[in-house]
Amino acid sequence: MRYFVTLSYDGTRFHGWQIQPNGISVQGELEHGLSLLLRTTVQVTGAGRTDAGVHARMMIAHFDFDGDVDCQQLAYKLNKLLPQDIAVQKIEPVVADLHARFSATSRTYYYYLHTTKDPFQRHYSCELHYPLDFELMNRAAAMLLDYEDFGAFCKSHADVKTTFCHVTEARWVQLSDYEWRFEITANRFLRNMVRAVVGTLIEVGRGRLSLDDFCRVVEGKRRSDAGESMPGNALFLVDIKY
Repeated sequence: MRYFVTLSYDGTRFHGWQIQPNGISVQGELEHGLSLLLRTTVQVTGAGRTDAGVHARMMIAHFDFDGDVDCQQLAYKLNKLLPQDIAVQKIEPVVADLHARFSATSRTYYYYLHTTKDPFQRHYSCELHYPLDFELMNRAAAMLLDYEDFGAFCKSHADVKTTFCHVTEARWVQLSDYEWRFEITANRFLRNMVRAVVGTLIEVGRGRLSLDDFCRVVEGKRRSDAGESMPGNALFLVDIKY
């Protein structure tokens, strides 16, 4: 039987979702807890692979287990076992061919910025102090929907078969006088893609790239032409659709 786990986590102290040889990971903590409770080796597959320091308000993972599972009790016991920075919302049985990663039709990420010093934002938002033209940044963000190849925003030497993605939403939303959030939805994301997109849009907002320059960066498909990768602590995976 296949089971879906819906969870959230603060990625601050983790070396990302995926198990690492020399660092703690969310996947490793989840597998350890499930294996102890189910008394067998359990492997989990996540809907994505968030990088070090990146958070998830919603992550989906699946595992297979031959036997009866009281999903509500398992979720309760798992939460008791997991560290405080990981929380399981629910565990539920699904059809055998539903895959946490490959069956997902879209994923949504938020990236947070604030433009004045705020001690309560520092762990989960990126602090910037130069003027930004968010109207121009939104015009550039809308252009992402016209492209399919996002090689310009893929981490160099990443092991990917294709750099094609279908972006369906990309926009900046103002949350307060000094807080902004970048929202982006696509069927899939490349490694480091959202942080690289944000870094390039910031170059537009600072007047360092025109809209035509931005298009040339995307069309050039070279990571070296795009903006810097922004810090991971301000990035959240917030939604996954199936």
